[in-house]
Amino acid sequence: MARIVLVGAGSAQFGLGTLADIFRSSVLEGSTVVLHDINPSALARVHQLGTEYVAEHHLPYVVEATADRAEALKGAGYVIISVEVGDRFHLWEMDWRIPQQYGFRQVYGENGGPGGLFHSLRIIPQILAICGDVMRICPDAWVLNFSNPMSRICTTILHKYPDLHLVGLCHEIASLGKHLPSILGRPLEDLELVAGGLNHFSMLLEARYRDTGADAYPDIRAGIPAYFSGTAERGLFMELFRRYDLLPITTDSHLGEYIQWAYDVVDHEGILDFYNGYKEYCLARAPEEGYTLEHFNEGERVIPIVEAMVSGTPAHEGALNLPNRGLIDKLPDDIVVEVPGMIDASGVHGRPLGTLPAGFLGLLQNQVAIHELTAEAVLTGSKKVVMQALLADLNVTAVRPAEEMLETILRQQSQYLGYIH
Repeated sequence: MARIVLVGAGSAQFGLGTLADIFRSSVLEGSTVVLHDINPSALARVHQLGTEYVAEHHLPYVVEATADRAEALKGAGYVIISVEVGDRFHLWEMDWRIPQQYGFRQVYGENGGPGGLFHSLRIIPQILAICGDVMRICPDAWVLNFSNPMSRICTTILHKYPDLHLVGLCHEIASLGKHLPSILGRPLEDLELVAGGLNHFSMLLEARYRDTGADAYPDIRAGIPAYFSGTAERGLFMELFRRYDLLPITTDSHLGEYIQWAYDVVDHEGILDFYNGYKEYCLARAPEEGYTLEHFNEGERVIPIVEAMVSGTPAHEGALNLPNRGLIDKLPDDIVVEVPGMIDASGVHGRPLGTLPAGFLGLLQNQVAIHELTAEAVLTGSKKVVMQALLADLNVTAVRPAEEMLETILRQQSQYLGYIH
């Protein structure tokens, strides 16, 4: 059966949550799950909880743990990555606040804007090292990445290892399920939806009723103003809908990182509430706080994807981060885009979306040079290229403050960014 490696398994949210999903699978019965993490105490705790759960419920799985990545990857068929570097939230807040200190109006700082670049420079080298080991030890394995900044990570991997079997996964498209049933008065299963763009910057492009094939978008557009009436948290969300006549699939915090005028219209209080709530949620789910697998009902789509590849039974996915290679017209092949697709025994197959509406396409094209320069900066360690990536970002509006900001980040995060010269 399959050998599934979880890299970053010491995280309760990822390690225990993914184990819970695997243990609910009948398709993957008999598989070996290998937990890997550089934190030995966190790794041991998740391993203990996993093995106890298997024994208690008499499940047909083997759970192993090792801090040796090469050992973990031997014979792997699937490598699922969810890692961060250093003190996640402390560094994230630096990525967010330091650019604001220098006058750049970014609204969040995780995936886009200057903060997204600094996050990328810090985390991508670690993920490239993992992928290099995969290419050396188990080159036929599929790498399924959960780490952010998703698009910049996957684009850089593509530049470095173009033959790696890679897909990036994000659950943001699930946000559509929170709203569309109420807007339309019908369950989500009645709809066929097509969304695409970049990770955390995708739009609903098509919506049809499954029973009739009729276009559902006119009903969605008619129902949105009343549904979101009086909800300040949808400031940028509604602005994009009004300007581009398309429904975003995520929230202001993520959308606003990619748009230079977002600061004027986003719901700043909502973004702070989202961040603080997410931080509290993550920190509360540490293994030492008494959580067990019974606390997790994640339902992340990674395990159905693995099931489809193992069984050969095709499965549809609404959001896959894949090398463009013709999936979206007028974007380069060597950038990673987010599209729907199918998974089967032969792998992951993105659905070509053709040419997107011109206005939305223009917003995506604004990101192309930034992502490609991010990849070059990581691969070369060139400070000059880092500055070029900053100056390509429409959130960066002044040269001297940008230089000073970069020097500050390089000093304060020197433990992780020492390779930039």
